[in-house]
Amino acid sequence: MTINHIVIVGGGTAGWMAAAALSKLRAGRPVAITLVESEQIGTVGVGEATIPPFLDFNRLLDIDEREMLAEVGGSFKLGIQFVNWGKLGDSYIHPFGNYGYQMEGVSFHHVWHRYQQAGDKRPIQVFNMETMAAHFGRFARTEDYQRDDLPPVNYAYHLDAGRYARYLRKYAETRGVVRKEGKVTDVALDSGSGFVAAITTEDGTVINGDLFIDCSGFRGLLIEQTLKTGYEDWTHYLPCDRAVALPCQREDGSGPLPYTRATAHTAGWQWQVPLQHRNGNGHVYCSSFMKDQEALDILLGNIAGKPGAEPNYLRFVTGRRKKFWNKNVVALGLAGGFMEPLESTSIHLINTGINKLIAVLSLDGITQTQEDAFNRLTGKEYARIRDFLILHYNSTTRNDSEFWNYCRTMAVPDSLTEKVELFRQNGQIFREDDELFTETSWAAVMMGQGIQMGGHNAMADGLKDAATQEEMDGIEQSIRYVVQHMPTHGDYLNKYCPAVG
Repeated sequence: MTINHIVIVGGGTAGWMAAAALSKLRAGRPVAITLVESEQIGTVGVGEATIPPFLDFNRLLDIDEREMLAEVGGSFKLGIQFVNWGKLGDSYIHPFGNYGYQMEGVSFHHVWHRYQQAGDKRPIQVFNMETMAAHFGRFARTEDYQRDDLPPVNYAYHLDAGRYARYLRKYAETRGVVRKEGKVTDVALDSGSGFVAAITTEDGTVINGDLFIDCSGFRGLLIEQTLKTGYEDWTHYLPCDRAVALPCQREDGSGPLPYTRATAHTAGWQWQVPLQHRNGNGHVYCSSFMKDQEALDILLGNIAGKPGAEPNYLRFVTGRRKKFWNKNVVALGLAGGFMEPLESTSIHLINTGINKLIAVLSLDGITQTQEDAFNRLTGKEYARIRDFLILHYNSTTRNDSEFWNYCRTMAVPDSLTEKVELFRQNGQIFREDDELFTETSWAAVMMGQGIQMGGHNAMADGLKDAATQEEMDGIEQSIRYVVQHMPTHGDYLNKYCPAVG
């Protein structure tokens, strides 16, 4: 079956990211693309923080960074600060860039550990550009200083998700995507193949399609309600099942921070996403240990200004569809699964889902091999991210509430147990199956939450002392030099991409 018409069901961030990316297909072949959404159905719209691979998505679309950030009121993000996770009063940053760099094939945290044992008192954070810039509230891009002897700056964005979706809608419609307003009231299946043949909207319009992209959010209109794909529940590992979101103005006179903040409370955690014109805030919590009103009260007591809207309550079940691609339906975003926004992976999983779809898609037809490959690769990606998120909850010494007692003592996947034990033994971290999170990511969270390296790679002991010490000193000095010459994050935004409207 030749794919002549792609139908995207649902708008929001997922729908319009898919529409914008797939619109590029039309440059080579006149495939029709229709997006169906209803203004009456709200979008979740709280996934405002991104991670560095998101920059590649925008580059794929030839989007101008300055224009986009100005349109969406966006700011820059160097990493995530975690407060009260390992224990009350603790704080650490999971940065986007690496600690130092490999020395003769040995990862830097092993070299650092060797010198720590020899008496070097410098914390590993001073060897990371993004951590130090975040600490001082500063920002610049690598292009701004253009020196090969200085380390690069790795960053992502904070976005107003609603504005970003509108920005991509304009992009996609300019490139031939047709938007249809209306709720889907009926889905017709082909009697022979079981494929989705057509959808019908509330005004009676029938839209036939060959490939359907389900971006209908948690309800999974096509992937679940129609095709009964099934759901793998991960609530045991990630017990939070509620969130309340609330934007606010910043009234303390401070500029936007160049990082996301995640502050752990008694039965969950609070996010703060600093945009140019406001902060995005929310409280993710577990309904078995906390009531809705208590969650809202905690949120209201810990924001930087007056609320800018009514509270938006969300219910979810952490996990994933048993298939992300079923017959001729591909689920993206919340329709495919949900792992809370702790490491800003929601928009990332939309992005990588689109990437994999484009990579395996053939407009000459749909095959079982395509479906199987997409499902296998996406399933691995979800599992690796799941383990990383569980690490934050499980590697805690907090015993101040029943929620943290549960998280600290719960059974975790064997894949995570192995990762932690290897790190405890000698600091080894294996990055498997091209997983998202780097050695620095795992090391930052494990050390930040109190998991210590019991030793280091034996190869680190063979490095020449004088030369290695000189290299380490050079890394620290280069970072200090760049950070000292960076403007504040607020000043950078005002000059580079001041918000429109």
